[in-house]
Amino acid sequence: MVDIKTSLSGWQLDNPVIPASGTFGFGYEFSELYDINLLGSISLKGTTKEPRFGNPLPRIAETPCGMINAVGLQNPGIDAVINEELPKLKACYHKKVIANISGFSVEDYAYTCEKIDQEDMVGIIEVNVSCPNVHNGGMTFGTTPQSAAEVTRAVKAVTTKPVYIKLSPNVTDIVSIAKACEDAGADGLSLINTLLGMRVDLKTKKPVIANTMGGFSGPAILPVALRMVYQVYEAVKIPIIGMGGVSCAADVIEMMLCGASAVQVGAQNLVDPFACKTIIEQLPTVMQQYKIERLTDIIGGAHE
Repeated sequence: MVDIKTSLSGWQLDNPVIPASGTFGFGYEFSELYDINLLGSISLKGTTKEPRFGNPLPRIAETPCGMINAVGLQNPGIDAVINEELPKLKACYHKKVIANISGFSVEDYAYTCEKIDQEDMVGIIEVNVSCPNVHNGGMTFGTTPQSAAEVTRAVKAVTTKPVYIKLSPNVTDIVSIAKACEDAGADGLSLINTLLGMRVDLKTKKPVIANTMGGFSGPAILPVALRMVYQVYEAVKIPIIGMGGVSCAADVIEMMLCGASAVQVGAQNLVDPFACKTIIEQLPTVMQQYKIERLTDIIGGAHE
């Protein structure tokens, strides 16, 4: 019998599979399809201090082996998430969740993280400094070690729960940013967020997305994600949640071998709403195929 459990900052997960923020709503929407309690956890839809409508339409463009989105952090705001969304989720999901927080100033991040830190259902606060979709927002903080560290310190000063910083791949040196976050007190890291991409409509000869560019995700970015997780694992001592192009159980194992302690599944949920369920069900078989008895034994195994 194989063991698919893992842990993040002392928090035990039944398995390493977590739907990524922005691809699974607030979770309860999927409870009509299957028992979501089989998930390792859920990374909630990105939340900001104030409600946001997001970017203008159209926001989505298809690509071979992936998609581009520029949703722009559409969400009801932190107060509505605490008062309305979390109670709905708690009614059908009985584990702790990961709260994904974004902001447009250091003060925004601190305010929103301090509020969500008070919620019992939240096990980890995932701070998104890497969203490439919002003007004057997330990406600014995630592109230099200094600004990423500034956000990390501000959030850590007002929270008690583990803080994981979600890093952008749209940088020349993700390792220096990861190390800066660790030095500033981050308890863990999440990587990678979407790459920056675009498509052009040949009929109109204009960008498909109203925002021109958006976040590129899907199976095509898996090799980039694996490379960055591998590099960051060698540079830091804090846990990593790996993500980027994961679409099957074998991808989860590959990501963990590169150094991830848990794995988020993003765009694949938009292709197949049962993706996470299927991956969890197939994990034991794939582990047996590769003679893996315990998932925790293989974390960082590709480095040995």
